[in-house]
Amino acid sequence: MSLTQAARRTTEPARKPPERSASSTPAGPSGTNSRLLALRWLALRAVALVVLLAVWHLVVVAEVWPRVLVPSPGDVWHAFVQASTTHDGVRGYSGHLLIEHLGVSLRRIGVGTGYAVLVGVPLGLVIGVVKPVAVVLEPAVTFLRTLPPLAYLSLLVIWFGIDESPKIWLLVIAALPPVAAATAAAVRTVPGDLVEAARSLGGGPLTLLLAVRLPAALPEILTGIRIAVGVAYTSVVAAETINGVPGIGGMIRDAQRYNQTDLVIAGIIAIGISGIALDAALRGVERAAVPWRGRT
Repeated sequence: MSLTQAARRTTEPARKPPERSASSTPAGPSGTNSRLLALRWLALRAVALVVLLAVWHLVVVAEVWPRVLVPSPGDVWHAFVQASTTHDGVRGYSGHLLIEHLGVSLRRIGVGTGYAVLVGVPLGLVIGVVKPVAVVLEPAVTFLRTLPPLAYLSLLVIWFGIDESPKIWLLVIAALPPVAAATAAAVRTVPGDLVEAARSLGGGPLTLLLAVRLPAALPEILTGIRIAVGVAYTSVVAAETINGVPGIGGMIRDAQRYNQTDLVIAGIIAIGISGIALDAALRGVERAAVPWRGRT
């Protein structure tokens, strides 16, 4: 507030705001419009899902492909229920319920992505700030980012065996490059005026890095973490190719060997739904951590 505004406020007499009863206060039109818009988008998604299921059912009824290759929505639902319950003395699939297979895969993704973030963020900060380090390490990060997971899975199995270690290492290697690349790019785009202002106030290199560059780059870093989680999720089936049961990728791989297409599709749908929920949770964390993003 300027001195003129402060003086004006002190000289003007206080005005009593008009009294307004609770019943006479109209509802905000913006809130109502946003709710109506959300309902419209939800209805559109529901209609799209119904149309997809109807087309799927018609394709099965028309026998465009053999039913063993393209099962009906009812067959997939039946496989989903059987994999999620105990039936005829059999508990789920391979002794584990579908939710347990999914939980094991999510734990592996969480551990692999967690290690990737712990290494990738500091690595990206150093690459983005120290030019000699960038010259040496940035090509290595790009090299790993372009490799498909199956390219180095066999090598990891030779090094670490067929237990949990190769799966976790594969997810770490798959998730680390997106985090490091996003962090390095974000640090390089921090406004120079902001850095110079902090330096003029006596900030040293470490202070500039942790108190200026890192907070300014945080929105893009969180986006890189979201991308890394998606990459790790797409790699989990490859990670669980070797001794992956329990695990949703191992379950899908095992069902594929026995031509259980309905169970394969049920597992894919479970991965997709859980992936949407996980991404929504990460977007919630992003909104809470950087509420200023997208605002001027």
